[in-house]
Amino acid sequence: MDTKHVLKALAALAQESRLAIFRLLIQTGPAGLYASKIGEALHISSSALSFHLKELSHANLVVARQEGRFVVYTAQFDTMTALVGFLTENCCAGEACAVPAQACPPGVDAAGNARAHDTRP
Repeated sequence: MDTKHVLKALAALAQESRLAIFRLLIQTGPAGLYASKIGEALHISSSALSFHLKELSHANLVVARQEGRFVVYTAQFDTMTALVGFLTENCCAGEACAVPAQACPPGVDAAGNARAHDTRP
């Protein structure tokens, strides 16, 4: 990940609602959430939510997909992993100090258990 993309991602996350949206989508996993569910969970109006999701999308932190008449948003785990990797690539003066951060694989939580989420609107 180059510096330009890192700055764009960090700028997108440097706002309370966008950070909350991104964290919610990370917790939800690869199934994602309908926009209406995101708004309900975080008490964000649909117009404000649309603006914040656009900003996160332009920073390649979320992706939208159409499911019938609804839009489902999913966190971009590859972008998150690249961002964390960029921020930690030179840590500890080059000494091995920690396992590199990785996003959980699709459908699996941090403990290695399969996840299922209700993404219905």
